Amino acid sequence: MKKRVRDKLLKKRDAIPPELKTAREASIEKRLFSLDAFKQSKAMLMYASFRSEVDTTRFLPDILKLGKRLILPVVDIRHKTLKLYYLYNTSDLRPGYMNIPEPHVNSSHRATLKDIDLVVIPGTGFDCRGNRLGYGGGYYDKLLSYESRQLEKADHHITTIALAFEEQIGEEIPSEPHDIKVDMIVTDKRLIHCKI
Repeated sequence: MKKRVRDKLLKKRDAIPPELKTAREASIEKRLFSLDAFKQSKAMLMYASFRSEVDTTRFLPDILKLGKRLILPVVDIRHKTLKLYYLYNTSDLRPGYMNIPEPHVNSSHRATLKDIDLVVIPGTGFDCRGNRLGYGGGYYDKLLSYESRQLEKADHHITTIALAFEEQIGEEIPSEPHDIKVDMIVTDKRLIHCKI
């Protein structure tokens, strides 16, 4: 079921023409940057986009210019987890797992969930209740699970925001108890406050 929904939504996202995609990404960036949760955030976990995702690499420099602490994930394939690292300059990004841009691994740049107050999370599809369909690896579900947060002593609420094109919003996204929900979805047309 999840695979069928994922494939359908990915086809829709892949079909957005490049010139239209760029204009719509600018709308998403503007809407994201206007959110109180974004403005008040001091340290955020962001992802570097790949394939036809909302291109976050275009506004990573803008986040750094605002003086925010920017954290990006590095995929640990062996343990099937995400390791978090501060990014100080976008020139430090390198192709990583599946060619996804990742920050240069430096032990002194390591971050944890307790450092983060906002997570901007990728996905293939979402619904208005905050259900999220990822890529099947469960990396973000593991990272943001209750157990991980307890382990890292992240006892504060971490706001989760998804960036998506309207084509990625479904009527109902299949979910399981361990799936992490998002608080808000920023699309090119609207802001969705999820009814979690």
